[in-house]
Amino acid sequence: MNEPIPVSRAVDGGTAKLMPDLDRPHAWLLTVDGAPQSYVDLDDPAHLEFEYARRIAHVLDAAADPGGPLDVLHLGGGALMLPRYLAATRPGSHQVVIEADRGLLELVAEHLPLPSGAGITVRRQDARTALETAPEGSADVIVADVFGGSRVPAHLTSVEYARAAARVLRPGGWYVANLADGAPFAFLRSQLATYRTAFAHLALIAEPSVLRGRRFGNAVLVASQSEPPVAVLARRTAADAFPARVEYGAALERFMGGAAPVRDADATPSPEPPDGAFSVG
Repeated sequence: MNEPIPVSRAVDGGTAKLMPDLDRPHAWLLTVDGAPQSYVDLDDPAHLEFEYARRIAHVLDAAADPGGPLDVLHLGGGALMLPRYLAATRPGSHQVVIEADRGLLELVAEHLPLPSGAGITVRRQDARTALETAPEGSADVIVADVFGGSRVPAHLTSVEYARAAARVLRPGGWYVANLADGAPFAFLRSQLATYRTAFAHLALIAEPSVLRGRRFGNAVLVASQSEPPVAVLARRTAADAFPARVEYGAALERFMGGAAPVRDADATPSPEPPDGAFSVG
């Protein structure tokens, strides 16, 4: 049998590469300009290689009774890592994936096609536009994993954007976002203050080394109008290969400090990661 070979193609956002994992016969790593975007195992879509993706998956696992279907809006598609996970673990879920990069969508559809009946609809659209035009109260969960290169675009970091997300969620729904920052956490703290304007409850999941400012890294934001299952999330994230901590309540308020919310007029992208923070190959 022929060994899988890497695929490289120019897409809207740069140079996308699909690289096979030699340890898993039908698993692929997607990068754009060297930054990891998705890891997909076509034989085992419930396998999540990225730590931040497993933390988001813990939130998805806790969002409803085990195996029950969810209506989920994904902002940012990549290789459809988390939509595939949810289709495998919660059959019957209805998922809409928004991805602005046409070239990336075509690459993934060609080389990593979705199985029939997955319940996943993929649309080429700007994430903010999709959110503002989505029906009110139409989603159980919104998953935001949108990066232009290695940075969250500015128009997805504001009070206006956060309020649009809150409008689309059903009562009890959750907004979950992959963010990235390092000390002194000006961006991450401002994001917490921003989402506080639209949601009653916030939690943050990250490795202790990131939260202590020892390195730049991912942090998963959870926002909702009802109290999240902090104890469940803390237990699951602590048991991961790279354990994480859940900040909530007074501890999160201390971390936030006196940060101010960001409005559209003042919004900026997330910070540029240091060299080598996420790049591979």
